[in-house]
Amino acid sequence: VFRADRHVNNLADYYYKNKYFAEDGSRGEPKNMFGKAGKNLVLNVPLGTVIRDAETENIIADLYYEGQEVTVLTGGDGGKGNARFSNSRRHAPHFSQTGEKTEKKRVLLELKTIADVGLIGFPNVGKSTLLSKVTKARPKIANYHFTTLSPNLGVVNYYDDSFVLADIPGLIEGAAEGAGLGYDFLRHIERTRMLIHVVDVSGMEGRDPYEDYRKINAELAEYSEVLSRLPQIVALNKCDVFGAEENAKAFTEKLKGAAPVFSIEAVSGAGTKALLDATVKLLKELPPPAPLEYEPFVYEKPERLTYEILENDDGSFEIVGTLVDVLSRNVVISDMHSFAYMQKVLKDRGIFKELRAKGAKNGTAIVIGGIEFEFMD
Repeated sequence: VFRADRHVNNLADYYYKNKYFAEDGSRGEPKNMFGKAGKNLVLNVPLGTVIRDAETENIIADLYYEGQEVTVLTGGDGGKGNARFSNSRRHAPHFSQTGEKTEKKRVLLELKTIADVGLIGFPNVGKSTLLSKVTKARPKIANYHFTTLSPNLGVVNYYDDSFVLADIPGLIEGAAEGAGLGYDFLRHIERTRMLIHVVDVSGMEGRDPYEDYRKINAELAEYSEVLSRLPQIVALNKCDVFGAEENAKAFTEKLKGAAPVFSIEAVSGAGTKALLDATVKLLKELPPPAPLEYEPFVYEKPERLTYEILENDDGSFEIVGTLVDVLSRNVVISDMHSFAYMQKVLKDRGIFKELRAKGAKNGTAIVIGGIEFEFMD
């Protein structure tokens, strides 16, 4: 069972450990009592985790809401003790039925961060600093590229309003083709309702601020048309540095009113009030976010007692299917009563009759559960 938990913010645990087993049920108790069923294995994941079938890549669930759960696999049925097979002629059977073999399932976990607003921009432009200034989040901040390697979330409480702000790790040119950590970063923006595009206008990186802005938007458009249409507010950061004012003016002229522009200094917090005012106002005009659309997944155990008779090239027959799996769990070939029980089940199911119809004769080899028998009519 996967469960969305707001206290979990990444999938790192599943990177280092990727095989999980639910608890086994206990053995039967005296006086013909059933054994205790094993406990459910609940795996907590962040809100926004998309679970896919590893084979088909179909979406199993989009765990979008707190506490939302999905069951991707159930345990096998418990076995049956020998008392279950006793009757008027078998008072103390020497055979029993072991528990059903459990299934395995491989799933892919993908985190698409849920936030109202995403902070985007080149590495080291001040996104994490801005996040720490306007929220209580404490992301790692340092003066080198790619300090942020996974999204950091913070809640902005602004007067009577609040919204979730995500610091998306810095993008570089070619991110849409996977350059840097492109794919990993871009998918976290998909759920945001709007973007704050942070641009460094200090000139200390030796890049043109407007070219930075243009390149990031080109990457968004390359990755997804939906992302390219998200409303943006531009935050020109590091405006207190010498020469930044001229760079900011040149940027605004080139932008030609394509997006609202605010000059800020993330370290001191200067200019952030006007930026947050505009952000809250825009959010109120935008529709609420929605989870992905997909066909709801309902786990269904395969029908238990089915079989198929296969005819081999050498004239032998093989019986396969879930009926055979069940029989193989409780038949002890060396025990006369156990063997007789298997024969009765096969006869009652019409399998002997079907074998005769397919051409089986006395002495024909019949393979059941990997064991070869001779057919006797």
